[in-house]
Amino acid sequence: MARRGAYAKGVAKREEILAAALAVVAERGYGKASVREIAEAAGLSPAGLLHYFGSKEELFVAILAARDARDTEEYEGLSFAESLVAIVRHNASVPGLVHLYARLAADAGDAEHPARKFFLDRTAMLETMARDALAEAQQEGEIRADVSPEWVMRVLHAAADGLQTAWMLDPTIDMAADLEEFLRVLRPV
Repeated sequence: MARRGAYAKGVAKREEILAAALAVVAERGYGKASVREIAEAAGLSPAGLLHYFGSKEELFVAILAARDARDTEEYEGLSFAESLVAIVRHNASVPGLVHLYARLAADAGDAEHPARKFFLDRTAMLETMARDALAEAQQEGEIRADVSPEWVMRVLHAAADGLQTAWMLDPTIDMAADLEEFLRVLRPV
């Protein structure tokens, strides 16, 4: 039984660390958020923090996973398209997390990087959700029937990521409005 209690405490501490890390990275960004700063925010030493995650890269991957879990919970009940637009709109308020996502997405191109598995799994899950939601929207007449759900899903993914990159260079871009416009183009005429 002691192991269960210790395990539960470890899980709780990990969640506490991730909450602190989300706040630090959202505010300061990937490049400026140090392990030391995140550790201090969580009431730990840097070595204590890395005990829970192994490396800075693994910590940052866990931050993205925590962000995704929070977004899934926050926007539960919305349609796929509504939640995508709402998440992208929210992302404009957390530039540090957008920078972290972009940086790790690029790093995931390296087969040995800790972020690779996260991005492969995340992409597969999102593609399945999007494909199913888009096929259903086509059946209900909300999206044109002459476009492939697979194509729409890939273009939406590319558009969302591309808009984030453009927004990092020019924060006046309204990423959510641009996605809404793309979704309007998909409606039957």
